[in-house]
Amino acid sequence: MQLRSFDELELEYFTTEVNSHVGILRLDRPPANAHDINVLLELQRAVESIRFDENIRAVLFGSANDTFFSTGFDIQELNDESGRQVGYASQTSKEVMMKIRSTDTIFIAMVNGHCMGGGLELALACDFRYIGNDESYNIGMPEISLGLIAGEAGTQLLPRYIDRSEALEMMLTGETFTPEEATEKGIFDKIFPPEEIEDAAFEFAEELVQKPSVAVGNNKLAVNEGLEMPLQDALVHERELQNRLLGSDVAEEGVSAFLNDREPDFLAVELGDKEPGAEE
Repeated sequence: MQLRSFDELELEYFTTEVNSHVGILRLDRPPANAHDINVLLELQRAVESIRFDENIRAVLFGSANDTFFSTGFDIQELNDESGRQVGYASQTSKEVMMKIRSTDTIFIAMVNGHCMGGGLELALACDFRYIGNDESYNIGMPEISLGLIAGEAGTQLLPRYIDRSEALEMMLTGETFTPEEATEKGIFDKIFPPEEIEDAAFEFAEELVQKPSVAVGNNKLAVNEGLEMPLQDALVHERELQNRLLGSDVAEEGVSAFLNDREPDFLAVELGDKEPGAEE
C-alpha cells in the first residue's frame, strides 16, 4: 500500500511536519482560517495519512495564523453555493470529525486565536483541547445569527463535554466567551499563556510517544466508541480491545519491565528496534 507519509503531503491549506514522532498539523487559510469543502477534503487526506503513518504517534492540531484558530465555515460559500452543495460540505465536515474521533492516534487541539462555529467544532473533535489565555479571543457558536444551527457536529459534540443546558444556551444565544470562561465551562482542558501553549502540548505529546501506541489508541476507541453504546455492549467492546493487547509485544514488554523493576521501552519494541522483554 503506497500512501504519502504525513510530512510529505502536498496541501494548499495546511502545513505539516513531524518532530520526534509527533505530527504537527496547522490550518493555514488567511485571513481567518475559515474552511470550505476544499479545506475539509484536505483535512480528510491529512487524517487518513495519519492513520496509516506508523511514524506518527500523536498529533498537534493548530493554526499558522497568530490571530485565528478558525472562524468556521466560510460564510461567503453560503451565499455563493446552493443549499445542496453546502449541505454536502457540512456532511463531509461531520465525517472528517468522526474520522478524527475514530482514528487511534491522540489529537491535541492548540487554540491560539478566535475559535468560532465550525472552528470550535473542529477543536471539539480532538481528544484534548489546549487554549491560550489571551482575553481578546472569542469562543462561541454564533450560527443562530445566520438562521442556522451548529451543523458541523456541534449540536452533538458540545453537550458531550459540558452541561446540556449550557450547551443549548450557547447555541441559542450565540454568546461568545473568553478562553478562561470557556475553560471553566469545560470546553477546553487546559489554559496557558499563548507563548507557552505549543510547548505544553508538545510536552504532553512526547509523553504519549513513549507509551505503547496500540494501548493508547485502544483506550481512545474504548472511550469514544463505548460511550455511544449501551453499557453491556460497551463492555464487550472493551473486552475485545483488551484481548487484542493480551499476549502482544507491548504487553510482554510491559509485564517484563514490571517484574524486572525497569522502565519499559515500548517505542523501541513497536519500532522493531528491541525484542519485547529483552534486558538492556
